[in-house]
Amino acid sequence: MEEKMIALQVHEKDNVATIFANGVRDGAQVELRDKKGSAELLRVIGDVPYGHKIAVRDIPLGERIVKYGEEIGVATRPIRKGEYVHVHNLDSMRGRGDLPRREETEHEA
Repeated sequence: MEEKMIALQVHEKDNVATIFANGVRDGAQVELRDKKGSAELLRVIGDVPYGHKIAVRDIPLGERIVKYGEEIGVATRPIRKGEYVHVHNLDSMRGRGDLPRREETEHEA
């Protein structure tokens, strides 16, 4: 029996979804689901390991990447809907001492 390929968008703010399937290869179709029960078929761009992320919509250069409702990084180049999101197109914001915290930049604005 063939494993169903599923990607889950956990929070409505998320612009990425987590892959819950093995062997997701470039061009494969996954079923993108959200917590409201909506589902759509999405073509994957790139080979995506189990537990990794894909974009649920086009993400422009510099936009924050949001997973589980939390900002986890910033797009280092434009990312297409369905594309694998990882270190090749994402700069992590977690644990970085060289970037100001979000609260600091909001006070300056």
